[in-house]
Amino acid sequence: MCGRLKAMDEAVRSNRVAWEEASTKHVREYDELLEEARGGPRFFEREAELLQPLLDERPLVVHFQSGHGLDDVGLVKAGARKVVGVDYSSVAAGAAQRRAVELDVSCRYVVAEVPGVPVKDGAADLVYTGKGALIWMRDIAAWANDVARVLRPGGHLFVYEAHPAVPLWTWDEDEPRIRPDRSYFAESHINDTFPANGAQEWQWNLGQIVTAVVAAGLRIETLEEYAEPFWRPQDGHKAAAWSGRLPNAYALLARHP
Repeated sequence: MCGRLKAMDEAVRSNRVAWEEASTKHVREYDELLEEARGGPRFFEREAELLQPLLDERPLVVHFQSGHGLDDVGLVKAGARKVVGVDYSSVAAGAAQRRAVELDVSCRYVVAEVPGVPVKDGAADLVYTGKGALIWMRDIAAWANDVARVLRPGGHLFVYEAHPAVPLWTWDEDEPRIRPDRSYFAESHINDTFPANGAQEWQWNLGQIVTAVVAAGLRIETLEEYAEPFWRPQDGHKAAAWSGRLPNAYALLARHP
């Protein structure tokens, strides 16, 4: 057991280095991201539909693994009273904070590992996460318990994330195929694409994610799967796996009783 924990800690340290390096993209493209943030909320249509009733209540939002922070600006513009973003990349958090100041939006960023978010128990009305977040979680049960701890009674968890089956799809353009080196039930795999090429991504299937959320005491209100991926490469590549036949994203909405 101790050996496994040590290996996991080494993987987390290595991943953090990879993510810091990948996050320099947020600095290189600072002006472009700033202009994108000025344009308003950047949510998918169904994501916005699920979020808006929650945002109409002017919630305090904690964003687990906030990355470049553009979603946080969108949350505030759509109604959130304040967003606290948590990311273990100081590069990402620093660039996001600078953008928030320039845009005069109520977003504050904290550099910390998830789980272990430095937020008081019951402080959040809404925990928002996803879009490449859960792949960095080495312990999905600990993540779900941290969500439950941070949420106030009646608060919500909202996840909009890549479908757990996505690591299986090839990027072939002619037809969808399954990668022979990947398994839906594997513990992890090595990332060989952007953003953190070479990092170890933890795999959690949909059953494990749902079970962790329920075991943490939350009640699932919505679970939907979508064919459209939340991310596509900027070079315009069109994989057959993204043509509408396969699951590429999902949304989960759960409530703290």
